[in-house]
Amino acid sequence: MMTDTLATPRFTLPLLAVAQAQKEVTHNEALALLDALLHPAVEAGPVATPPPTPVAGQCWLVAAGAGGEWSGRGGTIAIATDGGWRFVVPRAGMRILRLSDGALLRHEGGLWTGPAAIPAPAGGATVDAEARAAIAALLSVLDAHGILISG
Repeated sequence: MMTDTLATPRFTLPLLAVAQAQKEVTHNEALALLDALLHPAVEAGPVATPPPTPVAGQCWLVAAGAGGEWSGRGGTIAIATDGGWRFVVPRAGMRILRLSDGALLRHEGGLWTGPAAIPAPAGGATVDAEARAAIAALLSVLDAHGILISG
């Protein structure tokens, strides 16, 4: 089926056009984006300043109000490539690993959020009730990460 659409609907990967010259440019651009998004991991973020010497393939979460080459790109994922920065707008439900601290983040409501901290049981006369609360909190976090579906 032929279409006049020039990009995919989810991550705006560039599509080849009919009778397009230099198709390899469009194809390589799409592959560079797929390379970063297939198993998404970022170095750090959200950060407002681009790193001085990024390595091709490294990614960062861009903070609101970012400057320099990231100006106007807040809320995106910045991907370093040999040809310069590429930016992807995250979708709701997208998960990404932040390498700086090992956090697994989820994109919801326009924000990246991590798991809630589970408080350790403390005090009280009934240890059983505290243990149940801690286990319930743990199950909730595992459910939020999609590791376990509690019910």
